[in-house]
Amino acid sequence: MDQHINAPISDEDAQSLRAGDYVYITGTIYTARDAAHLRMDETLDKKEPLPIDLTHNIIYYMGPSPAREGRPIGSAGPTTASRMDKYTPRLLDLGLKGMIGKGKRSDAVKEAIVRNHAVYFAAVGGAGALLSKSIKASEVIAYDDLGTEAIRRLEVEHFPVIVVIDSEGNNLYETAICFYQQD
Repeated sequence: MDQHINAPISDEDAQSLRAGDYVYITGTIYTARDAAHLRMDETLDKKEPLPIDLTHNIIYYMGPSPAREGRPIGSAGPTTASRMDKYTPRLLDLGLKGMIGKGKRSDAVKEAIVRNHAVYFAAVGGAGALLSKSIKASEVIAYDDLGTEAIRRLEVEHFPVIVVIDSEGNNLYETAICFYQQD
């Protein structure tokens, strides 16, 4: 089913999505990858505030390429989500409502998604140039010293993703295998 949602994402929208839904996100999302997640984890260990309020927000695991002239960003494809798994339950417990990446997630992340009524989306790997067309603005807002790993605020319009793990724990990667293995 096709869904259109706004970001930050409401509890109602997050809980209405089902594994396998095609979703188009409009609004504000943030990028963060390995180095930014490590830095956020260290910040939390020191009992200091994070540079962004995670409440109801979506983090896109993406490392952008330089913008072409007249564009806010270059190619903007997803990176492997499992690299952030050791940090994700803590961020979900702090109010993070969605993540966009590619690939499977750990059991601990799946449990945290269900516990927090959150959602994990996949963006199509290899389609970074196409995905960048949905990004209308990009601004580094934290950890500028990390270069492409800095946290960016993105303004997106009809950004295409697929729900992989929904708030009830349904996992498209598991159900799709069962569906296609049937005789």
